[in-house]
Amino acid sequence: MELIRGLKSLKPKHRGSVASIGNFDGVHLGHLAVLAELKAKARELHLPATVVLFEPMPQEYFAPERAPIRLTRFGEKWPLLEAADVERVLCLHFDQALATLAPEEFIRRVLIQGLGVEHLTVGDDFRFGRERSGDFAMLQSVGGRQGFEVETTASFMLEGARVSSSRIRSLLMEGELEAAARLLGRPYGLSGHVIYGEKLGRTLGFPTANIALGRKQAPVSGIFVSRVHGVETRPLPGVSYVGVRPALGGTHPVLETYLPGYSREIYGRRLRVDLLHRLREDRHFDSLDALVAQMQKDVQAATAWHADHTS
Repeated sequence: MELIRGLKSLKPKHRGSVASIGNFDGVHLGHLAVLAELKAKARELHLPATVVLFEPMPQEYFAPERAPIRLTRFGEKWPLLEAADVERVLCLHFDQALATLAPEEFIRRVLIQGLGVEHLTVGDDFRFGRERSGDFAMLQSVGGRQGFEVETTASFMLEGARVSSSRIRSLLMEGELEAAARLLGRPYGLSGHVIYGEKLGRTLGFPTANIALGRKQAPVSGIFVSRVHGVETRPLPGVSYVGVRPALGGTHPVLETYLPGYSREIYGRRLRVDLLHRLREDRHFDSLDALVAQMQKDVQAATAWHADHTS
């Protein structure tokens, strides 16, 4: 998959495409349905399937304090799009210049001159350009004159409701990991590099891999049964903590994972941790002895869960 960073990176070779524009936060089953249709159209027209993304997401630019918590950072979204066989991703830096660009100019510069779009798929509520004045009707009107098709995405329904990033986000925040996984089509996971921590877990008998998330917020918190990719050739069972560690004065979420029976050094490795089941909420303990006793129970519960769910 080719990543194109910004309008200035578009070359003549990128003209001619079938494209979709959106956040694709989570790359869930609804997104995968859109991408399947996109790829089918791309095969029909013998053109590359292209996804157009914005970084930061527009809501994060306009109102960062009210923007929804991301399901996936770009570094996590990228491999999911690649796994869905998207051929190109155009990542546009969302800044003042892009936010104030007239919608007609966006169409001309990005879709016509840049990508040479022959078929475009967007949501019927898609808004773009200065003051969000561009809409689906404008795209269809310009497409009719310029010779490219514009279609809307159909809602993907599961369990009687539309699959959406906001629905998945709510399930994760409620600790409903299994329900969220059904809508994602996979377990929800977080990824990052293993960094040096304070080694408190090691002193308590539970050495953990401390993974840098690069996030101000996470849609999950608590103690989880997990599955860890990137340590060995096969995924390893684990017990993971996601939270801000309030007792230590933390403000940003951290991910700490204990791998029972594993003792090798893994600093610097990039891991993906699938969160399979929430064991309990994060809570404060009055003593280290109480904390250790609870950690022992958590490991036992996670081991039992893995045994029950491994065929």
